Amino acid sequence: MKGTYLGEFEEVVLLAVAIRAGDAYGAAVVNEIEQQMGRSVNLGAVHSALNRLQEKGLVSSEMGGMTAERGGRRKRLYTVTAYGKRVLEEVRQLRNQMWDAIPRTAWS
Repeated sequence: MKGTYLGEFEEVVLLAVAIRAGDAYGAAVVNEIEQQMGRSVNLGAVHSALNRLQEKGLVSSEMGGMTAERGGRRKRLYTVTAYGKRVLEEVRQLRNQMWDAIPRTAWS
């Protein structure tokens, strides 16, 4: 398993997988990020991030059923693991801690 360092883009992809619970495949993750963040995202970059997240044990995947809309091809569906959830919670806590540590005078 790779290290647990979570880059910004990996964090965004992991959050999108969590939001799309049960329906997180490459194109859906791209759409979720674009909708949530208002920025375009490359499908190849998302697939690379999903592979890294899986190597780190933060997501797991399985093949879904064949769909007519995809010409009978199957989708690889991603799910956040318990470890991935814990890492997201730690990142959130760290960010909140840092925001709370900013002195009020820093904004004036």
